[in-house]
Amino acid sequence: MEYIEEIRQFKEQIKFSEDKKFDVNLESFKNIVISGMGGSGIVGNIVKDLYSNKPVVVINDYNIPNFVDNSTLFVAVSYSGNTEETISSTEQAIKKGAKVLAITSGGKLKEIVKDSIIIPSSFQPRAALGYMAIPILNTLGVSDKNQLNELYELLSELDSNHDEFDNIAKEIFEGKKIPVIYGVPPYFSVSYRWKTQFNENAKVIAYSSNFSELNHNDTMALKETYRKRLFYFICLHDGLDQRIEKRISITQNLTKVNFKLIKAKGSTFFVREFYLIHVGDWVTYSLALLRNKDPENVRLIEKLKKELEKS
Repeated sequence: MEYIEEIRQFKEQIKFSEDKKFDVNLESFKNIVISGMGGSGIVGNIVKDLYSNKPVVVINDYNIPNFVDNSTLFVAVSYSGNTEETISSTEQAIKKGAKVLAITSGGKLKEIVKDSIIIPSSFQPRAALGYMAIPILNTLGVSDKNQLNELYELLSELDSNHDEFDNIAKEIFEGKKIPVIYGVPPYFSVSYRWKTQFNENAKVIAYSSNFSELNHNDTMALKETYRKRLFYFICLHDGLDQRIEKRISITQNLTKVNFKLIKAKGSTFFVREFYLIHVGDWVTYSLALLRNKDPENVRLIEKLKKELEKS
């Protein structure tokens, strides 16, 4: 499947996953730990954005926190099922008596975790986000069919008409600029997802941060005169938090930097989160084409993994 079709297939993943969930009693657990790396690892960050009834800790590492025990719901997410950091953390969680779940297309993870949801293979991990994220969100009660249906419709519209966002890629390309993506609460994971999609799809360096934290550090650097020449600033927002909206406006006025404002669509936070994520998929794919780069190509990452296996 060509990568453009993988992007368009995101909405179908929403439909496919609408009834997928784990059979667990959430009341039995004090905390939730989600382990994953790269395109799989972003799932944990999204869950942390959307779910706040219990503490959620995201692991992008080999090791697990000391507090993990039989009161922990541990979710391992690895598209391939062979990500060494995720396998390591999962094995530790099993030894410590945590309730361990997994989402994977196969590999070793499928073998060591009995309670697994097996998802379709042959995708790039970052393009299988719907398969990996929705079952966890269903399990936690964050998503429901009404929201999933609304999201499906919005993504269908976006897939049919994304010219506005292709123009962003064109401006970045023609200006030879480095993308800087700013998010707002509660979309902290989305700005980072955009950053990683620029890295993997378009093969460009990109940076991300979030309001209001950036007003305590980035703001000083924004005032420097070289900023416009080097960077292209994107701000993802929903227009709902008036205090944050005021911060965005004041930051632009004080630093003389104009952000490309991209406003979320959708009636709920869940829908708006995934809408903004999909906008980023299109922008970064478009930039890849303009740069004559294959958005699927992650051979350098795969080569690194093989070198690690040898050692």
